[in-house]
Amino acid sequence: MASRWDELSTNELFAKLRASDEAELREYLIERHEGLVRHVAKAYQESTESYEDILSVGREGLINAVDRFDPERGTKFATFAVPTIRGEIQRYFRDQTWGIHVPRRIQELSTIARQAREALTQQQGRAPTYSEIAMKLGVAEEELIEAVEVGRQYDLISLDAGAGPDADEEGSYLDQAGDEDEAIQRLAERDELASAMEQLPARQRVILALRFFGGLSQQEVARRLGISQMHVSRLQHKATDRLKQILQES
Repeated sequence: MASRWDELSTNELFAKLRASDEAELREYLIERHEGLVRHVAKAYQESTESYEDILSVGREGLINAVDRFDPERGTKFATFAVPTIRGEIQRYFRDQTWGIHVPRRIQELSTIARQAREALTQQQGRAPTYSEIAMKLGVAEEELIEAVEVGRQYDLISLDAGAGPDADEEGSYLDQAGDEDEAIQRLAERDELASAMEQLPARQRVILALRFFGGLSQQEVARRLGISQMHVSRLQHKATDRLKQILQES
């Protein structure tokens, strides 16, 4: 149905909204730009979260954008709204995943490691290696790898980010996604998985996180960790067997 505002530009509509604070106009602007929510949400529709929930969260981001947008700054509304919508969805994913799957010690070390990486990059003019970051932080390299690699699977700041230190920088995580492991998929359906994984050695936890949560193939995990694909396969099978035993005993 035609609206009395259809002929007005977006900036004109926002100017009227800021002058009148009219609820009906606000709702019109939200509905007029809901396509932006669907556009952003497409990047997340293959996730384990409900697509309808993602759309709902994205709409909250759109509402925030409508309420905060200032047409006098000369920025297009879509340019302002898309990052706002994406940020709301990313916060939703962080809230869902950090609390369920990632222990606090990994969260904290992952954050510190990111800061150290940025500092070393500025100092050296290149991305530091894991060993350089571990030395700067005074932690074991394997502990650092676990925090960075496991934590990164839930750091949804950019699904198109590069692979990181000690890895092939070409392509994104989405480009690198491998086939899912059905055994791990079944294990992930168990609520006790997170606590069970805590009982595994660090490297086995890293491999399972990269294979399942990160969606990487065994070859990609091997390249990431600097070990052979056969070794990755052995450790993965050893880890899944141990997890099954732990879960059966729980």
